[in-house]
Amino acid sequence: MIVDIHNHILPGLDDGPKNWEETILLAKQAVETGINHVIATPHHKHVHREHFYENDPLNILDQVNKANELLVDHRIPLTIYPGLEIHMYEDILKDLDYKLESFLSLNDNGKFLLIELPCHYYPSHTEDALKRIQEKGFIPIIAHPERNRVLRGNPEKIYSLVQNRALVQLTAGSITGQHGRRLKNFSLHLLNHDLVHFVASDAHHHIRRKFELVSSYEYINEKFSAELSRYLKDNAVQIIEGKEVSKNTPRKIDKKRQYFFLYNHPLNSKGVSI
Repeated sequence: MIVDIHNHILPGLDDGPKNWEETILLAKQAVETGINHVIATPHHKHVHREHFYENDPLNILDQVNKANELLVDHRIPLTIYPGLEIHMYEDILKDLDYKLESFLSLNDNGKFLLIELPCHYYPSHTEDALKRIQEKGFIPIIAHPERNRVLRGNPEKIYSLVQNRALVQLTAGSITGQHGRRLKNFSLHLLNHDLVHFVASDAHHHIRRKFELVSSYEYINEKFSAELSRYLKDNAVQIIEGKEVSKNTPRKIDKKRQYFFLYNHPLNSKGVSI
């Protein structure tokens, strides 16, 4: 059972598929790689270029039902579950108190919220928001922290977030090097230091941003261990089932390596593709 907990497979809700035809093509591509369960996580409260994405949980639930019916009609062996990728927006603390119904958890089981940080800065209310999320009974999962410029320069912040019971999800393409050397090196160091609990595709399109989850598991299996690959796979299954995930003991990235990871990593030695 291969579960992808973060992707944009539903049409017309954000910068993912434009229509149902593109959703079908993306679903076929997922199945071809070995994925059989995905949690659709449209952007929420997210500004992207000239667009602002805001998605109502009831609409997502309706879209997921339509998508699964369509997959059955097309005999595509993939099951889609509901979710949101919630941006760390300015009023998130207020909405957690007064609009809690707008926060759709992964698979709508009331347990995990997928939270996205901006790429270019670290919001000052991040820790307060993550604490409030936990006070409301959810467990926050930080989506692709390797993309955040501040976290790359201050990896001790990720260690602190994990120590405070947040979970971490890396993007598959960051691990395999599709998103560049810098993101790959940082991702490898996070994996080395047990600061990662999930890997997900963040797929958007059947050609441009595909489901690459399984290839990242293969890379982890080869370069790290089969045990680590299995740990990450199993944790994703637990999300679907709404159960507790396994958490290895996190370790701080040594200060002398805080800038080293930007340029190199032992796995990127001669002969290893980056």
